[in-house]
Amino acid sequence: MSPERPRIGVDLGGTKIEAVRIDFEGTVLQRVRRPTPQHDYDATLRAIRDVVLELEDAGDTPARVGVGTPGAVSPATGRMKNANSTWLNDRPLAADLTRALERDVRLANDADCFALSEATDGAARDVSVVFGVILGTGVGGGIVVRGQLLSGPNAIAGEWGHNALPWPLDDERPGPACWCGNGGCIEAWLSGPGLARDHERATNEKLSPAEIVERAEQDDLRAHATLQRYETRLARALAAVINVLDPGTIVLGGGLSNLRRLYDRVPRLWAPFIFSDRVDTRLVPPSHGDSSGVRGAAWLWRPEE
Repeated sequence: MSPERPRIGVDLGGTKIEAVRIDFEGTVLQRVRRPTPQHDYDATLRAIRDVVLELEDAGDTPARVGVGTPGAVSPATGRMKNANSTWLNDRPLAADLTRALERDVRLANDADCFALSEATDGAARDVSVVFGVILGTGVGGGIVVRGQLLSGPNAIAGEWGHNALPWPLDDERPGPACWCGNGGCIEAWLSGPGLARDHERATNEKLSPAEIVERAEQDDLRAHATLQRYETRLARALAAVINVLDPGTIVLGGGLSNLRRLYDRVPRLWAPFIFSDRVDTRLVPPSHGDSSGVRGAAWLWRPEE
């Protein structure tokens, strides 16, 4: 196959579809965004097809296309599962996109795409084992080993958000309900909505995560205490990952990754929970920011393919 075949990445979000065309060094050449047609599967297919065709020059060889999705493709059925964009669930999205675009299309979870981007040419470039974390409306994760996404028979590698918060304190039991049907999940504590709910439980103040951060920066003691609780929970949650995976680098993405204090405080808090005499795992922000997921979708096709 010609190494010159262009690559397009699509990030299928709950509110917007973003697509980029990248060259073989990872430079973004073009970018388009469109609103996601919510609760309309057929319109979503058409919107993805349209952004891909818009990025393809008429004279080009048809591009390799990768799509980052909420949820994952079930290896058992070939249909989508676990998507909070619920109109995608139980739909054969990969097969339908392959048919709509008349070519093979690769799909991966959006957190996997984020991890792949940062491991390929981002903050964790040249690191053997990388754990990429999304801390946003939900909590997700992806694992890259020697440049390759780790996947398994259940298509849930890296889904740490739906494990219970480890080493829970007495006042953290049984934990808040999670949309997945369980209680006390990491996502229910560490997502943006989870942070806001924790602050409201402790203070009876209803604030957004951004407002909590702003008040903490203004020395509001209650907001500061909320962020301290968040940091200790994130430290415990990541310590459990380190004990199992032993990554060289953990990269944080999503809206809460912009909270700079996490990168200093969390590694100082996770050490007592990690089964090692010292901890050399790095905790870092993403190099590519909000663009990492869509770039990672394009990297689902390697340059040599």
